Amino acid sequence: MNYHSLADFRTAQEAWLDAQLTCSITSLLERRLVTLNVVAQDGLRVRAHAKASSFRRRDKLAELHAQAKAQVQALKRELTEDAGASARRKPPPEPKVPKRSKRRGRGDDPPTGPGAAAAKPEPEPRVSTTDPEARVMKIADGGFRPAFNAQLAVDVQTQLIAAVAITNSGSDMGQMAPMHQDLQHRYATMPEHWLADGGFTKLEAIDEVSERGTQPVLPPPRSRNPDIDRLAPKDSDTPAQAHWRAFMASEFAKDLYVWRGASVECANAQLRRRGLHRFNVCGMVKARAVLLWHALAHNLMRMRSLGIAPAG
Repeated sequence: MNYHSLADFRTAQEAWLDAQLTCSITSLLERRLVTLNVVAQDGLRVRAHAKASSFRRRDKLAELHAQAKAQVQALKRELTEDAGASARRKPPPEPKVPKRSKRRGRGDDPPTGPGAAAAKPEPEPRVSTTDPEARVMKIADGGFRPAFNAQLAVDVQTQLIAAVAITNSGSDMGQMAPMHQDLQHRYATMPEHWLADGGFTKLEAIDEVSERGTQPVLPPPRSRNPDIDRLAPKDSDTPAQAHWRAFMASEFAKDLYVWRGASVECANAQLRRRGLHRFNVCGMVKARAVLLWHALAHNLMRMRSLGIAPAG
């Protein structure tokens, strides 16, 4: 077995792996060993296969491609007209450029003062030539590297992974509503509470998840004014947002929120311990297949710890 056979085995059955995750959790739901009443979600930044040096700007890539294409056409035309032209052609010597003195006069200083220099333009987005879907994002060690954002939805009671997702967004904001909808479609069930950290807080997602019948349990964003109570209802709040703020001020919500770190962050740590530090494949589809392998392995080990026997 060579590298390509192993890589195909890991990534070619993404749909089958996804179905196995759904079937395994559904079997536990039917046996009432899992309830999915309380679900916790968290994002895990995993380094991509691409390296930072592989990122190029789109205009530069297009320019180099056009130059290479023109050069190839010129060589073909030259060979057609005169087969010996390539052997006889020698590149002209490069002109010598005098070295510029490091010492500059006062007249060489850049102009200063208001309006003397134009504002620095915004940097153009760059794409990796190795993995175009990878994005540079902040990872756990505080550095910025090409990575993917692996999303996990975990049953709080059992710490079993019920759903996974891969995105190339460096922020968790906007990831709660799609994951909640995916879980609802997978198992035709509606969690009673949905736990997440402050990075997932988005008012539109609060309305969407609440409208489906689930109570979001995540902290409101902090205000720049320390005198403003972030748990107090605001005039611009919708009824769902006002209810969410009031719920988060209760002692029950504070006690329930503690289970977020004890469930989904524990699952994240287990995946890290088993080697999920960097994807050795390219593309979000293949990266999701690798993430599914890790999720299934985690669930099997977790079922063994809980003493849950596979369905016969």
